[in-house]
Amino acid sequence: MSARPEIAIGLLGTGAIAQIVHLPMLAHAPGARIAAVCDVDHGKAKALASRFEIPRVYKQDEAVFADPELQVVLICTPSYLHEEQAIAAMRAGKHVLVEKPLALTPEGVERVLRVAEETGRIIVPAMNNRYRPDALALKPFARGGELGDVFFLKAGWLNRKVRLSRPTWRHRRATAGGGALMDLGIQILDLALWMLDYPAVRRVVAHLHPAEGVEVEDSAAVLCTLDDGPILSLEVTWSLLGKRDRHYLELHGTHGSGSLSPLAVYKELEHGLVDVTPQVQATAGNAYTASYRQLLRHFVDVVNGDRPFELPHEQVRLMRLIQLAYRSAEEGRELEA
Repeated sequence: MSARPEIAIGLLGTGAIAQIVHLPMLAHAPGARIAAVCDVDHGKAKALASRFEIPRVYKQDEAVFADPELQVVLICTPSYLHEEQAIAAMRAGKHVLVEKPLALTPEGVERVLRVAEETGRIIVPAMNNRYRPDALALKPFARGGELGDVFFLKAGWLNRKVRLSRPTWRHRRATAGGGALMDLGIQILDLALWMLDYPAVRRVVAHLHPAEGVEVEDSAAVLCTLDDGPILSLEVTWSLLGKRDRHYLELHGTHGSGSLSPLAVYKELEHGLVDVTPQVQATAGNAYTASYRQLLRHFVDVVNGDRPFELPHEQVRLMRLIQLAYRSAEEGRELEA
C-alpha cells in the first residue's frame, strides 16, 4: 500500500506562535509540510521561508487561498482576523487549523461554523491543552466516575510580568477582543469544560484588573456555576511577579481529586486515601510542545479521513461564556447565562 502524499499547508502569519511552535514542528511532522507562508511583513516571511525551506512566500492572503497545491490553511494571525480568514479559506476549498479563538464573538464563531457546514470543510481550533499527555490521562477519571461527582474545579494561568517596550495587537480591544481573559482564559476554560464534556453554564460573575497604559485587562477572576451544580473558579494574569509561569487545573469530587501540573490523582477507598496517579509516557520536550505535536498529528489524521470529525460547536458556548464574563465585570453583578 502506497504512503499518503503529504498535506500541503499555507501558513498565514509569522508571529511568535508560528515561529516557536508551528514552523519547527511542521518542518519534521510526518504527513504534512508547509508549502507557502504569508505575512504583510514580506521580509520576515522570506527569512523564515529560507530558514525552513518553504518554497513560496506571499504577501496577500488571497494568494494563499488561490494556490491550487494547498489543501490546508494554518491561521496564526492576530485574533480579529481569524473569522474572516477562516471563512475565506473554507470558501476557497481549504481545510483550516486556526489558533484560538475561532472568532472574537459567539456570533462570529457561529458564522465560521455555518460556512464549514456549507462547504464541507474541516475547521479545528488549536486548543492544544486538550492534547497534553497529562490532560488526556486525567480526563477518564473526571468523566468515568472515578472521582465521584465533581463539584468544584479550580483553574488558572498566571504568566510572569513582561515589561513592554510598546503595546502590541494583544493590548488593543479592537484587535484582541480583551486582555488576559481573552488570551489565557479562553484556553484554560476550554480545558476545564472539556474535562467535563462541556456542561452548560448557568451563572457567571467576573472581576477584571485593568492593565497600565493599554486598553485591556491584565488579570481576571471568574466564578461559574455549571449545569448540575459544579462550581468553576478561574484566575488568569499577565502580571505574575515570580520565577516562572503557573498553569494548573484541579478537580474535586465526592470520592477523589485530580490535578495538573503536575499530574496527580487520589481516590478515597474503604481503607483510606490512595494515590492512583497514572504513569504518563515520557515525550520529547515539555507538555506544551507535546500537546502541539499531538494536535498537529490529530489534525492531519482528520484531514486524511483517518479520524472522525465533528464541528466544534462547543466553541460557541465558550465564547458566550467569555462574553458574559466581560459583561458581568462591566455591570458589576452576577449574570444568568
